Amino acid sequence: MFKALTLAVILVASAANAGAQTGPAASSPGLAVGPQYDTTHVYVAPEDFDRFVTSFVATFGGSVSKQGVFTVTPTPSSTMSQLVLTPVGTVSVFGFKTPVPYPFGGERTGYLVKDLDAAVRAARASGADVIVEPFNDPVGRDAVVQWPGGVNMQLYWHTTAPSYATLQTIPENRVYVSPGRADAFIRGFLLFSGGTVVGDDAKASGVEIGRPTDTYRRVRITSTFGNVAVLVTDGHLPYPYGRELTGYETSDLDGTLAKAKLAGVRVLVEPYSTQDRRSTLVQFPGGYIAEIHATVRR
Repeated sequence: MFKALTLAVILVASAANAGAQTGPAASSPGLAVGPQYDTTHVYVAPEDFDRFVTSFVATFGGSVSKQGVFTVTPTPSSTMSQLVLTPVGTVSVFGFKTPVPYPFGGERTGYLVKDLDAAVRAARASGADVIVEPFNDPVGRDAVVQWPGGVNMQLYWHTTAPSYATLQTIPENRVYVSPGRADAFIRGFLLFSGGTVVGDDAKASGVEIGRPTDTYRRVRITSTFGNVAVLVTDGHLPYPYGRELTGYETSDLDGTLAKAKLAGVRVLVEPYSTQDRRSTLVQFPGGYIAEIHATVRR
C-alpha cells in the first residue's frame, strides 16, 4: 500500500489562454509561503513506515519531525504521521492504522498557504473543485481541491507558522494529464499561483515517459509554490511512468543512487539522458516511486 502523502494539496484553476503564457499570470493572490513547505504525501503501510523514512533520509539527507499517531481527516481515522525535511524537498508520511477515508490517499501534495479561506476561494475562482471543504486538524486547517484533469491536491494552514530551512534544489510536482485537459490545468494553476511557464516543448523526447521513439508535450511551470512539470500524454504509459508524483534534483545523480541502493531503494528505470538532465526512477521501501535527476549544464 502506498501513495503520495502529507495533507496539503496544490492549487490549479482556469483563466484564459494559458497554454502560451510565458510571464506571470495577471491575477496572483500571493498565497504561497515557499517551496520548502510544499510536501509530497506518501502513504505507506504501518509496517513499512520506519523503513521508508530511514531510506529517504539516507538517500537525500535531512531530518525528521517527531513521529506520532493522529487524526488528520475530518472523519474518524488514525494514522502514524511524520514529516521528513531534506535539502531537495519535504514529504509528509502517513501510515494509516484504520481504513483511509475517501478521498484521502488520492491527493498528491500539500501546499502551505497564508490564508486557507482565501486560498480555497482563489482555487474555486481558478477552476478547481473543492472536494473536501476546510476542516480542522491537530495543527491547523486543511482542504482538498481537484484541478482540471482530475489532479487532487491539499491546501493547508498552520495555527503556528512553521519555519523550515531553504531548499538546496526545488522539487518538481509531476502532473500527468490528457491533451484535452492540459490547457485548462495550466490556465488554472497559473491564475492561482501567479506562476510562469518556463518551458513548453511540444516535441519533448518520449524517452522521458518510457517511449523513446515518440515525442510528447511537456510544460514546465515555476511559482512561489515551487516547480510543476505538466506531462501531456495519451495515457499509453509503460510502468512505472505516471506513478511518480515528484522529481527530486540532485547535483550528483550517481552518488545519490549509490546511497539509495544501500538504503534498500530499487532502481526501476536506469539513468538516461535527455537534452537538459540525467534522470532515473526509483522505488523506496513501502512502494513510493520518485524521479531523481541531475541538471545537465551546457
